[in-house]
Amino acid sequence: MAGASLLTLLDDIATILDDVALMSKMAAKKTAGVLGDDLALNAEQVSGVKADRELPVVWAVAKGSLLNKLILVPAALAISAVAPWLITPLLMIGGLFLCFEGAEKIIHTFFHQKDGDAGKAQQQEDNTDFNTATLNAAEYEAQKVKGAIRTDFILSAEIIVITLGVVSESTFLTQVITLFGVAFIITFGVYGLVAIIVKIDDAGLYLSKKSGVIIQAIGRGLLGFAPILMKALSIVGTVAMFLVGGGILTHGVHLLSEWISDAARETALIPSLGNIISAVLPTLLHGLIGVIAGVIVVGIVSLFNKLRPNKAH
Repeated sequence: MAGASLLTLLDDIATILDDVALMSKMAAKKTAGVLGDDLALNAEQVSGVKADRELPVVWAVAKGSLLNKLILVPAALAISAVAPWLITPLLMIGGLFLCFEGAEKIIHTFFHQKDGDAGKAQQQEDNTDFNTATLNAAEYEAQKVKGAIRTDFILSAEIIVITLGVVSESTFLTQVITLFGVAFIITFGVYGLVAIIVKIDDAGLYLSKKSGVIIQAIGRGLLGFAPILMKALSIVGTVAMFLVGGGILTHGVHLLSEWISDAARETALIPSLGNIISAVLPTLLHGLIGVIAGVIVVGIVSLFNKLRPNKAH
């Protein structure tokens, strides 16, 4: 009897593991787009710090990401069991925040000089009794980590919810194992790649100093490629904020989702290029909706800040 019970237990474990593997594969396919955005956003977020602080910053953000997952997975399971209707509104709030950050970043870029001058004057006033260079570097690094963890929280929430939708019909144990498994694999995978990306320039510098024409050429190529890659990731990261945020908002508003689906079906009827246009149109519309939503929220926040009493005075 004991032997039979053990075999039954092992068979159950094998079945659960098979289910987990299958569910994890399906979840990976469904979250592939978000994972790409997550990688681009986080690589861009942690860039710009001192070379010797890049890996510590990536590690700090990775630890924050793990904490996000440890909060989000139980929360998602609890909300799914108790109040499943809350998932969509919470995701929409997160999507709106992503759109806000994207719009704020673009506006800051256009008005950088003005804001930079004002910020520099305020900074000089605030840091009179401190080592300004050291304090600025520490503050900058802390802001980078905080911003990256905040962005990771929203993207992680979407990944967890998508995965939860994939395993919604599975047993509770399979849901728990799959969610935690996907969460941890994604975290180590994304931040492992982020660590590699931010150290490309260091690798290029190292190789450029080695002997051998080919190795030196590779090193110089990496040195030239690194800033281009980071610039590209900065642009992709900003675009991703609008695409992901706009996509979340669109899927949360049934009329918008139907309108985009109808538009895609209509454009598919266009001769020759119809299929291509219909495939790209939803993504473009998600991005446009994200931009509009982000600008509106930035305007509301700016108006609120202007109307709010200034505590400093």
